[in-house]
Amino acid sequence: MSGFIREDADDAPLDMLLKPFSSIGHDWMLVTAGNGTGRADWNTMTASWGSFGVMWNRRTVTCAIRPTRHTYSFVEREPLITFSFFDDTRRKALQVCGSVSGAEVDKAAAAGLTPVLLEPGALGFAEARLTLACRKLYWQDLDPANFLDQAIEKNYPERDYHRMYVCEILRSYRTPRED
Repeated sequence: MSGFIREDADDAPLDMLLKPFSSIGHDWMLVTAGNGTGRADWNTMTASWGSFGVMWNRRTVTCAIRPTRHTYSFVEREPLITFSFFDDTRRKALQVCGSVSGAEVDKAAAAGLTPVLLEPGALGFAEARLTLACRKLYWQDLDPANFLDQAIEKNYPERDYHRMYVCEILRSYRTPRED
């Protein structure tokens, strides 16, 4: 894909490109699944919950998706999902993607984003500074019976508990930076 630097996960300088807490919790990310660039082929959602780490000797990203989200069915269907990170200038786009449903609205048009098929089954956005193409390895539904801190329950007034996905980072796609 022209315009992007593509690197295998083991070669990508992810420690320099991402800050594990602020990249997700403060800056947010888009979680995207799909197999084409047409509106019905993919969906994305803004996420501010998740983590980076090493699991089963692999670089991983963990995300949480409620089954009530339109993106959920796309993530369930596709073997690959992407995690896209943007500069502060795209904050409004991430707000749009987190506040409207792709079932009702063309999120790309509403947010001013350009969907790009980075590789078969991995959709990113031309405006992203970094996109991670990942393969799902594991999922687990959160069970409220296992909350050791009962204050966590206040995050679920609708009792729509997240499904957690552990995803192996296969490749990164980043835009060249001018320093």
